[in-house]
Amino acid sequence: MATQVRPTTRFQPPDWFTNNYTISTNAERQRDASHQVRQEGRFLTNETDNQTKWDQHSNNVRLADRVDHIRKWKEILEKTLADLDQEIADLSDSKELTEQALEAKNLPLDVAVECLTLREGRQGIDIVQDEAENQLHKEVEVIEGIRKNLQQRVSDSFEQICLLQEARQQIQADLQDKNIALGIDIDQYNLTDRSPNISYKPDSLRVPKGSTTPQQWEDFSRYNKERADAEMQASGRLREAIHHTLQKTDNDLEAQKIATEFALRKRIHEFERAKDELEWQKKNTEDEIAELENDIRKLAEAIRAKTNPMKLAQTRLENRTYRPNVELCRDAPQYGLTDEVKQLEATKKALEEKLKQAQHALDGLEKNLHRINDDLALKNNSLMLDKRNMSVREKLNARPQTSVERNLTLTGIEREKTKVLA
Repeated sequence: MATQVRPTTRFQPPDWFTNNYTISTNAERQRDASHQVRQEGRFLTNETDNQTKWDQHSNNVRLADRVDHIRKWKEILEKTLADLDQEIADLSDSKELTEQALEAKNLPLDVAVECLTLREGRQGIDIVQDEAENQLHKEVEVIEGIRKNLQQRVSDSFEQICLLQEARQQIQADLQDKNIALGIDIDQYNLTDRSPNISYKPDSLRVPKGSTTPQQWEDFSRYNKERADAEMQASGRLREAIHHTLQKTDNDLEAQKIATEFALRKRIHEFERAKDELEWQKKNTEDEIAELENDIRKLAEAIRAKTNPMKLAQTRLENRTYRPNVELCRDAPQYGLTDEVKQLEATKKALEEKLKQAQHALDGLEKNLHRINDDLALKNNSLMLDKRNMSVREKLNARPQTSVERNLTLTGIEREKTKVLA
C-alpha cells in the first residue's frame, strides 16, 4: 500500500550552521547582560543599604541634638518658671505687707479724727487754732498721704503680679509644648525599622501649616525668657520701692505722732499753768471779797452808828431854838452843835460814799470772780479734753495684732476662749 509523504522545507547546511551560531551568540550576550544587571543590582543594593543606614544614623544624631537642644531650653524655662513662682510669692508677700500697713493706718487716722472731734468740745475763748490743732490737722494730712501712697503701691503690686502671671502662663505654655515636643522626638529617636508601630503614611512629605524655622523657634523661647526676666527685674525694683515706702511712711507717721503729742503736752502744760493762775486769782479774789464784805458791814455799822449822835445834836439844836427872847443867843454851844451836825453830816456822807465805792468794788470783784469761774470751767474742760486726747492716743502705742489674732478677735473666738477660761 503506498503512503503519502508530507512536503517539508529543506534547509541548506549553511543555514543550519548560521542558526546554531546565532543561538549561541544570543545566549552569551544575554548572559553578559544578565551578569551586568546582577552586578549593578548588587552594587545598588549595597549602596542603598549603606545610604539608608547613614541617613538613619544622621537623623538619629539630628534627633539626639534636637532632644538635647529642647532639654537645654526646657531646663532654662523650668528655672525661669521657678524664679517666676518665687518672685510672685515674694511680691504677693510685699503686697500683703502693704495692705496690712494700709489697714493699720485706719487706727491713727481714727485717733487723729477723734482727737479733733474731742477738741471741738472746747468752749469760749479756748476755741483756739493752736499748735496742737495744727499738728492734728497735719497728722490727718500725713496719714491721708501715706494711705494714698500705700494704695498706689498695692495697685502697682497687683498690676505687676498680673504681668508676672501673664509671663508665667507664657513660659508654662512654652514649657508644656516643649515637653510634648521632647516626648515626640524621644519616641522618634527610639523608633527603629523593626518597631511594630511603623507604617506608611499618606503625604508624609507635606509641610504642616504653622511650621516655623529653628531661628523663630529659638527666638520665641528667648523672647519669653527675656520678658520674664524683665518682669522679674521690674518686680524686684517694685519690692524695693514698697519696702522703702513702708519704712518711710512709718518714719513720717512716727515723726508726726511725736510732734503732735509734743504739741498736745505743751498745750496741756499751758492749760495747767493757766488753770493754776486762775485758781490762785480765784482764791485771792474770794479772800478780797470776804475782806471787802466785812469792811462794807463795818462801814454800814459806822453809818448806822452816826444816827444817834446826829439825832442828839439835831435835837439839842432844835430844843435850844425854844429859848426865850434874848436867851436865843448864838453862843459857843450853838456854834459847837452846828459844827457837830455839819461834821456828822459830812462824816455820814463820806461813809456813804465810801460804802458805795466798796459796794461797787464788791460788784466788780464778784463779776471778776464769776468770769474767773467761767474761764476756769473752760480751762478745766479744755484740759480734760486734751488729757482725754492723750489717753486716746495711747492706742497708738499698743502692740499691733497679728493676722491670726485679728481674725480671732473678729470672729469672737478669742472672747469665747476668755469666757471659758474665766
